Amino acid sequence: MTHHIVVLGAGYAGLTAARRAAKLLRGSDVRVTLVNRSERFVERVRLHQVAARQVPPGQPLSRALAGSGVDLVVGEVAEIDAEARAVTLIDRPGRITYDSLVYALGSTADLDAVPGLREHGFAVADVEGATRLRERLDELPAGAGVVVVGAGLTGVEVAAELAEARPDLSVELVTRSELGDGLSPGARRHLSRTFARLGVRVREHQRVTAVERDGVVTAEGLRLGCTALVWAGGFRVPPLAARSALRTDELGRLVVDARLRSVSHPEVYGVGDSASGPTVTGGETRMSCQAALPMGRHAAVDLARTLRGRAGKPARIRDLGLDVALGRRNAVVQLFRGGGRPVGAVLTGPPAAWIKHRVVRVAAWLAGA
Repeated sequence: MTHHIVVLGAGYAGLTAARRAAKLLRGSDVRVTLVNRSERFVERVRLHQVAARQVPPGQPLSRALAGSGVDLVVGEVAEIDAEARAVTLIDRPGRITYDSLVYALGSTADLDAVPGLREHGFAVADVEGATRLRERLDELPAGAGVVVVGAGLTGVEVAAELAEARPDLSVELVTRSELGDGLSPGARRHLSRTFARLGVRVREHQRVTAVERDGVVTAEGLRLGCTALVWAGGFRVPPLAARSALRTDELGRLVVDARLRSVSHPEVYGVGDSASGPTVTGGETRMSCQAALPMGRHAAVDLARTLRGRAGKPARIRDLGLDVALGRRNAVVQLFRGGGRPVGAVLTGPPAAWIKHRVVRVAAWLAGA
């Protein structure tokens, strides 16, 4: 009987897994179906550019899947029946049965993190959010205030992109820690100099506790007025895995073994942001494109080996570092040692921006887009 592989989610991890599995198992009695809630592949690492009107919001999945042998189903997953090995979609009759499942539903902004955020805030964790923010920014007059909450990779890139694209706006970055926390001193100095040049005011050690229609409030007693609030202060994964009796961690991510198989249902693989995979140093994978791509590839390879009667192998996911865009002509590239410790030397400026651009394009190419 035909072995049916179903992949849920067409981000970097899911698209990589679907295309790779179809290629490795071509000629076998195997069928690969990719389920995604939209018909477009979105380069999530460029959503801050979508908000700043630098790039269009994604490309058709039909182009990425052309000639791959992967069947595309557009629909949002409502339920996984792990015992019956079946997936139900919203507003679509019937169920999709599977023999093997790749769970790659990614993550999204946590818009319930503080009161008022969902009603008054914006995020760039998906195309819809980035598009809403872009439309709001188009409405803002010169001198309007924009507050970006969170100084992780997303927050830093959003603040720099908006300040460069709209120098007439007043941009502030609010973080509960310090700018460049976890990076080397050289990288942190470059971030500080860049934000000073772009006119971005950084508010460190401030924890936002509420979002209002025209501002934010912090636990330290600060109130910042603004006409647009961009949330980059945390992400969450869909509750689907936990709801479907699959073993999850405290964040709702699928718990997987060294081969990226669910520890409770080994016919299910977890890849990308929605799974807590192991790294070669013994830690957990970071929510990133850098982890998503090799996780998707490994799941496909392990599936192919298993279906051909060969022993599986553990995944080897490494956290090599960060490349942070600071507008179109500036960036900082920070490499990591084992365990995520930053090395002292960093690359900055236009050379780092060129590397960032190439990394982004290569990531999309590796996924098949």
